[in-house]
Amino acid sequence: MAPRNPPGDCTSVTALDTVDGDMGPLMTHSADHPSTSEKTTGPGSDLEFRPPTMEEGAAMWRIARDSGTLDLNTSYAYLLMARDFAATTRLAVREGEAVGFVLGYLRPSAPQTLFIWQIAVDESQRGQRLAARLLDALLADLPQVATLETTITADNAASQRLFASFAERHGAEHTIEPLIEEAHFPDPGHGAELLHVISGLHAGT
Repeated sequence: MAPRNPPGDCTSVTALDTVDGDMGPLMTHSADHPSTSEKTTGPGSDLEFRPPTMEEGAAMWRIARDSGTLDLNTSYAYLLMARDFAATTRLAVREGEAVGFVLGYLRPSAPQTLFIWQIAVDESQRGQRLAARLLDALLADLPQVATLETTITADNAASQRLFASFAERHGAEHTIEPLIEEAHFPDPGHGAELLHVISGLHAGT
């Protein structure tokens, strides 16, 4: 996501009712599109979780913009990320309309590590656990992933709960350590980013 922030920057995962957020630095690792999509069953079965097309990067940008809480990146960035990182991104679609997304990438230096950059949920879907369901759907399609990372500011309790719950649900270890200090940011207003590491995913599968 070529930013409002420079490509080497890292911003926080920010909570909505479920969770929206910005994550770490823009990387150039490219991933292939998975060939299948996933549809839910039971409550909310009208939701489909699938990789985005490049054109749907525009809808991702609008959802992030309308959240009112995110560090919004340029529309160009979402289009490129939807094209090159579709394999590590999931779009939630309801009645043909995008209503949420999770955007991530596999770290080039650690290809078994998935970094979650941004989660955004449309206001119409608040209270449906959509952020958690997006994370679960993405992980289910990436059996090679053993570790998930994201960064969260210390005051973002909702995002902390989201990822703590994710770790518990998957029987994984969850550790928190410093990563990016406030002084690292060239522009004012960014809190320090704590690195959340969830390891031991897909253990025994």
